[in-house]
Amino acid sequence: MNLKGKKALIMGLANERSIALGIAKALHAAGAELGFTYIDVVEKRVCPLAEEMGSKLILKCDVSSDAEVKAMGDKVAAEWGELPILIHSLAYAEREDLDRPFVQTSRKGFHTALDVSAYSLVAVCQALFEPLKKAQGSVISMSYYGAEKVVLNYNVMGVAKAALEASTRYLAADLGTHGVRVNSISAGPIRTLAASGVKDFRSMLDTVAGKTPLKRNVTIEDVGQTALFLASD
Repeated sequence: MNLKGKKALIMGLANERSIALGIAKALHAAGAELGFTYIDVVEKRVCPLAEEMGSKLILKCDVSSDAEVKAMGDKVAAEWGELPILIHSLAYAEREDLDRPFVQTSRKGFHTALDVSAYSLVAVCQALFEPLKKAQGSVISMSYYGAEKVVLNYNVMGVAKAALEASTRYLAADLGTHGVRVNSISAGPIRTLAASGVKDFRSMLDTVAGKTPLKRNVTIEDVGQTALFLASD
């Protein structure tokens, strides 16, 4: 698949094990020009990885801040003028809300998980695609099976992913009239920085690997190739 001349913004890269990196590498290999966003705590890890793929657009964006999301959108519009591809690989929940039973989720923790993991997709689409009114593009977010069924220890993140999937459907209906496709990839468990917050994650990996036909877990490269397909024409 050829993405030469296409531009893709990658949100959620944290380190070399990130799903976002597997996607970025696949898009880069297909010829896309990449931009990246980061938050302060991962800046030192993100910038070198972004520069390795020739990125000239590396922007700070805390998606819990409307001001930062708007500033990011304005910068992308000024630098690129259009955005054919958006990769939303963002999720966060407070560690204590993942460690304890879901029924004990705090109000603040619930708000935080839903805000960063689900509403951020809506906010970013507002900032990047709404002003265009007419475009051809692809928005891709990352979900997980815990959005559909109860997965031990996934807790409030499962509820957040369910909200993300519902948001994806409504955004697809709204933005589809402008020529923008919106999809979510529900991959299996992958050992990422975000996954490290899920208690007993190792057993989740072992269980899934034992039950899948290929007897192995999904890799960030697998997800990258799926995203490449969804990003292509």
